[in-house]
Amino acid sequence: MSPSVTTNTDLASRAQAAAAAVKENVRRAVSVGDDVLDPILVALFAGGHVLIEGIPGTGKTLLSRVLARSLDCEFKRIQFTNDLMPSDIVGSSIWRAHEGRMEFSPGPLFANVVLADEINRTSSRTLSCLLEAMEEGRVSVDGNSLDLGEPFTIFATRNPIEFHGTFPIPEAALDRFLVRVALGYPDPERERALYTGRSSEHALDDLKPVLTLERLVALIAAVHEVRVSDALADYAFGVVEATRRHDSLLLGVSPRAAISWVHAGRARAMLSGRDYVLPDDLKALARPVLGHRVFAKGGGDAGDLVEEIVAATVVGI
Repeated sequence: MSPSVTTNTDLASRAQAAAAAVKENVRRAVSVGDDVLDPILVALFAGGHVLIEGIPGTGKTLLSRVLARSLDCEFKRIQFTNDLMPSDIVGSSIWRAHEGRMEFSPGPLFANVVLADEINRTSSRTLSCLLEAMEEGRVSVDGNSLDLGEPFTIFATRNPIEFHGTFPIPEAALDRFLVRVALGYPDPERERALYTGRSSEHALDDLKPVLTLERLVALIAAVHEVRVSDALADYAFGVVEATRRHDSLLLGVSPRAAISWVHAGRARAMLSGRDYVLPDDLKALARPVLGHRVFAKGGGDAGDLVEEIVAATVVGI
């Protein structure tokens, strides 16, 4: 084979190195475990969106900013409030009297990485506008369809529903997020280190990008080439079918959610240096990818049920 030919294995190795560089960069400014950071990186390289949940003050916004700073791409932040209008995030047309014409002024959605801070504090109308952009990668303005950034990733943060001024996010809206992760209080050792260490804001200012936009786009495209065997597809389908039959679940995994799960598995495989998916890739991502897409009877987090089903499903590989 010619040295100039790039194989899927080569791309997987590059992706593994890129993910390691991003993780190292992130941890210079914020202390976060692999259980949170790994699914976020999977979503980033899979071209998906991320929902970060947690009470105020646990670093949701900081983590999003640090991740964006690690990428050499355009970043915008939107602070969602109950009076935010769709035009505030999409943009609007402005009359230029001296030129006698309308000119579109793009809103903060026109970026590669957008931090949607506290999305459950905004109106359903504005949330719907955001979700349309997440689904289509474009927005409609004055009858015209305008493409957003490439890649286009939303890092959304959400406070618990019981806090004042927050609203529930519809099930269909949750389905737009490839992964959901939860940030809780740091462990005692990490928290004490925060008290005596440098300010995270100062550390953020010192961060430099470690991954170019062009390289990220190429790796996102390469994820689609990661192999999924028939046996692995059978395993994934077995889990999906089990969620639909489970007595404690109102709704099981939809076909779209299952496809998202397998695609996330492709990204995890590539970030692990492989060009093929293993059952362990799907198992590791079951909770962050499927937990917010199925619904338990009586409410509550269905993540535990998903993990039980995954553990009980036989791997025929």
